[in-house]
Amino acid sequence: MAVSPNEIEKTIHRFERAAECSRNSTFRRGNIIDLDDSVDDVLVTTDLHGNRVNFRQLIEIADLSAHPHRHLVLQEVCHGGPIYPGTSGGCMSHLLLEDVAQLQCDHPDRVHFLFSNHELAELTDFPITKSSRMLNLQFRTGMQHLYGSGSDRVRQAAMNFVLNSVLGVRLRNGVFICHSIPEALDVDPLDQRILERDLGEQDFAPGGDVFRLVWGRDFRASNAEIFCELVDAQVLIHGHEPCPHGFQTPNQRQVIIDCAGWNACYLLLTNRLPLTHADVVDLIRHLHGEPR
Repeated sequence: MAVSPNEIEKTIHRFERAAECSRNSTFRRGNIIDLDDSVDDVLVTTDLHGNRVNFRQLIEIADLSAHPHRHLVLQEVCHGGPIYPGTSGGCMSHLLLEDVAQLQCDHPDRVHFLFSNHELAELTDFPITKSSRMLNLQFRTGMQHLYGSGSDRVRQAAMNFVLNSVLGVRLRNGVFICHSIPEALDVDPLDQRILERDLGEQDFAPGGDVFRLVWGRDFRASNAEIFCELVDAQVLIHGHEPCPHGFQTPNQRQVIIDCAGWNACYLLLTNRLPLTHADVVDLIRHLHGEPR
């Protein structure tokens, strides 16, 4: 089913352009996006895992063309969703990564793609299995199915886009958005400089600071307090944790939402007015109506 050489070149160019847009964003400060008062509001999404139906509905809600001072945060699109018919599990989620890259090109300063653990796994060949399936292999199988002999070049461009994504987004009102937070910050502090310094291979390796940032699942209130102080925030918004009902509030600092399933949730947050944890929880909306 390999597409034409022309389509392969278009896809590579799209990823290259998206990486450049992310790298050169007006709001980028080191490895985070730091929004200013020119931004009205931010639509926050989390884990999508190949769900292009939810993605398209979220894009309609964001309606960026009609709201020139609105920004959109996206994260974790790789692995999951439909597979190519006739393949041994060829994952189609790379198409959603391409959708995100195109959106980044269309709105270079207003779309922000967060570094997440499944993208990290693809970038570093860190194996992830689910239900005895190797997700990394399925992702590559899907790319190979569509791009044939050009799949290695497409993958290289895609991973460069991932490498140039950001670790977090800071709003003016005390909200900080990132994929997750490291575990046990009270005994193993995070190098705060990862928010601003050049990142190296050691940061992405197991035990490295970026690895810890996107893989952690420590929901103790004390751990969240330490991270809030680290990033100068009052409220933290994450994905990473599956939420059967669409969201979780493990403590008075963290709000976790999940965009991958039928009970998908999202947030539309003002950038200017102060928001408490309770305010953020009140603003959670279900993408498909009331949860099932």
